[in-house]
Amino acid sequence: MVPPRLDLEPHRRIGLVTFTVERAKGSLHQLATERFAEEVLAAQTGIELLEVGLQDSLVRRVGEIQFGPAAAQALGKARGVGAVFAGHLVVSDVKPSGGLIGLRLPFVEATVSVELTVRLLSAESGGTLWRASAGATEKVGQIGLVGGEPVFSARDPNDAYGSLVNRLVVAVTHDMRPTWRRQ
Repeated sequence: MVPPRLDLEPHRRIGLVTFTVERAKGSLHQLATERFAEEVLAAQTGIELLEVGLQDSLVRRVGEIQFGPAAAQALGKARGVGAVFAGHLVVSDVKPSGGLIGLRLPFVEATVSVELTVRLLSAESGGTLWRASAGATEKVGQIGLVGGEPVFSARDPNDAYGSLVNRLVVAVTHDMRPTWRRQ
């Protein structure tokens, strides 16, 4: 067994701000943050993950445009964390494609690309300790005609994007899990 590349034990107590999101409706950023927290806690024991919520007010208070060194340091002082995870989710515009099933049934599929970037900032110096990103493309739904009525197979964004977000979170947390190497 090879230990994880990113050992969180020295930080002991780690802050997690709710991820930000671009071009997505609903609570996809919260879903990604929750899944990330679950994977981190499953990957490493002996750490405490302090979920501190949205970063907007903290970022404004320290004069930053996005979560960065000053916000990490302020959070470290205010909440006693040694490091802070911050993530950003970018969702592409939905790309439709379609065709005919058989000779008469039209269908349209919806495909989307999502990229997740997460970094771990030192609450002492504000420097980046670790960074990872992953991207994927997936079909998130279909539009078809049933009895002459259009039907979309994915109405809730969390349902539509859930498996895609899960794949990205597993990918970005890879460095936190021990692995096996054949000798």
